[in-house]
Amino acid sequence: MSKINNNGALRADKSKVRLDKWLWAARFFKTRNLAKQAIDGGKVHCNGARCKSSREIEIGSILEIRQGWDEKTVVVTELSDKRGGAPQAALLYQETLESIEKRESQAAQRKTMQSSNPHSNGRPSKQDRRLIHRFKQNHGE
Repeated sequence: MSKINNNGALRADKSKVRLDKWLWAARFFKTRNLAKQAIDGGKVHCNGARCKSSREIEIGSILEIRQGWDEKTVVVTELSDKRGGAPQAALLYQETLESIEKRESQAAQRKTMQSSNPHSNGRPSKQDRRLIHRFKQNHGE
């Protein structure tokens, strides 16, 4: 169904929007190409199933989005194929309570694991290097 806007041009009724355009408009990804790559890589699922970037989503669709360490489950509340500011983008979806709790608990776990590891940068300290050299000398390497 099409409607005529103020300029007299035809515009499509926004009952469905391509998934990659919506992810870009909702500011999950900086570009549509990055959104397409994430979808093709299996990092975005729509209603529990893997999908293509050309899939048209509707209001009420449930999206599971994995970005880095975080996994978000969001419900589509509005449709848009135009990228706006962050306040407008936040109105396009609602993250589920389970998703928020899971993400926060995983972030807390990562933070405690990082603080418990004294060598979080992966390099040995000066004292560690001395112990390694001493060990190698004593064991014939």
